[in-house]
Parts: sequence; C-alpha cells; structure tokens
Amino acid sequence: MTIRFLDNKRKRSKTIFILNGQYFSVYCPNCFSSYHSKIQQQTKDWSPRYLKPFKKGLISSLFLIIVRYQLFKSHTFASMNPTSKNIQLQYQGFLNTPLLWKQQLVCTLEQLELTEVSCQRLTDLHNPNIRLGKRVEQFVITSLEQDKNIRILSQNTQINNKKITVGELDCLLEKEGVPIHLEIIYKFYLYDASVGTKELAHWIGPNRNDSLLKKLHKLRDKQLPLLFNEHTRPLLSNLGLKAKDFLQRVCFKAQLFVPYQQDVLFSLLNKECIQGFYVHFSALKQFSGCKFYIPSKIDWLLEVQTQVSWMSYQHFYTKTTVLIEAKTAPLCWIKFPNGTSHKFFVVWWDL
Repeated sequence: MTIRFLDNKRKRSKTIFILNGQYFSVYCPNCFSSYHSKIQQQTKDWSPRYLKPFKKGLISSLFLIIVRYQLFKSHTFASMNPTSKNIQLQYQGFLNTPLLWKQQLVCTLEQLELTEVSCQRLTDLHNPNIRLGKRVEQFVITSLEQDKNIRILSQNTQINNKKITVGELDCLLEKEGVPIHLEIIYKFYLYDASVGTKELAHWIGPNRNDSLLKKLHKLRDKQLPLLFNEHTRPLLSNLGLKAKDFLQRVCFKAQLFVPYQQDVLFSLLNKECIQGFYVHFSALKQFSGCKFYIPSKIDWLLEVQTQVSWMSYQHFYTKTTVLIEAKTAPLCWIKFPNGTSHKFFVVWWDL
C-alpha cells in the first residue's frame, strides 16, 4: 500500500510505503532541516519514532522517517472509520473498568462515585476522530448525563491567557445542586517492584514513560488548582459561581497488569482493576501453543473478544518483534489451548 501527500513548498509528493503490514516509510529526496516542521506537522498523528536528516549526496541524501504502522492504523484508519459495534464495545469496556481506588483518599484525591448505569446503545460520538483519552471523556459525560441528579455545566473547556492556553477543565457539573470540578483519567499501568519504594511508585506505564505517582502529583499540583487560576474566573462568573463554591473530584479508572504468574500485594488501589499480566519479549516461547490478537490502541478499552482473527504464535512473534525493536510495548490478547483468554502486555525493557 502507498499513500501520497504533497509538499506545498517544493510541489513534490512524498510516498508512504507500507512494509510487512507493520511499518511505513517516507522517502524524500534532497531534504534539509527546514523540512522537519512541515513533515512533522503532516505526520503528527502518526507518532514518528525516528526522524533523522542525512547529508546531501549519494544514498544518504534520502530523508527517512520510520513510523510504526500499528499506531498509524489505530490513530488514522481506525479513528477515521469507527464502526458502531466498536464504539459500543469501547463504551461497554469503559463502564466495566472499575475506579482505581474507592472511598479512601489517595494523594489527597477523592473519586467521584459514579451511579451505576446501564450500557445504553451508543453508536456515535460527538467527535469520533479523537484519541483514547478524549474518547473516555466523552464516555464519562455520556454516563453522567444519565444521572438525573447531575447537570453538566461545562466540558473540555480551555482556559486561555490571551492567545496562550493555560490549561483545560475536563468537566464542571452540579450534583444535587452542589458544584463539582471533575478531572477524568483512564490509564494502563504495569507493576514493577524495582521502581520506587512505596506501593504507588511501583505502577508505571507500558513503555516506562509515565507512572501513576507522576500522574497523581500532576492532578494534585497542576490540573485541579487550575480551577483557582485568575484566568478561570470569567468562565465561573458566566456560571454565576466562584472557585470556592466547588468540590473537586476525579474519575480515575485504570487497567492494571502484573508480572506473569506472580502474586502482587497492594492495599491502596482497587484489586478489581487487575486486567491481565505482562511478560518480557524473550519469554514468549512458553506461549507457542496459544493464539493471539493485537488490538489497535483505541480498542484497548475493549474486553477480550472471541470473534476476532486470531493469529498463530509465529505470526504474532513476527509482528511483536517489530514493535519491540521500536521500544513499544503492545497490549495483546491471548487465547490458551483450554479456551480461556486474557489481556497481556509484551514489554521490551529488562525485568
């Protein structure tokens, strides 16, 4: 498969080549550093992993971008052509994901206890071409709107200082007449005992780029205090409210993954959030008799579906090899010979 787009400056087309169903590359003759911003802008939704200029001359004059096709497919093809079935399954997966903690405060943060709602038929989104995090925000708003005691005041409101964006408030609402500022989070965390010394510090993102503790601190120190920022006052004034009138809550849901066949003890977080396990790429051979499926990123919300095109171990190993070489840990589904199925991550970093 090839995709072509136009460089308006040079009036030349760039060609994207799909390689082995996993990667695509853009080859641009005679490229210079000045092209970087143009190409990065054109490929911003494709998450380029390598972007490297070469000197003019011979074969090194080619400008090579390698972009992981799996991300391209999930962020472009999948989100541009969402099916009603997938949206419904994503919404069902969101509703079935438990809150990351209940009742007690974590890092001074309190969850908004959501009223249990039925999974209404949801076949469309206000804006279908959005990443996973924003899609979850739409799902939260949809579920809140089913509660007769809740009135949505504003959602996804940017706070600006002239032309500079200060931040964004996920949702302002009234519940039984009480104003609430709600921040919405949905994450995937893996338990690594080698990170940190306390329970909350052990939970990290699949590619080790983020962590639960970092997110909790960001919520406490940056996102929630935005309500009290001077540039938020005009929004609150239009609602006839002041920052001091609000309670502040979070809707923090997460899927947790633990090392394969290891018992992990923790007390602050909700054990019902454990959705599967993770293994290092080098340990995959033990699953050679299983079948596999790699969902697109937007479908990480889904519970394991049995009616998919399961692939053999060898096919799966080939696909994951490419991802691991790019230092990207994919979420996968595995079906064991006895018919049971689970979610799991394949990681590239040392255990």
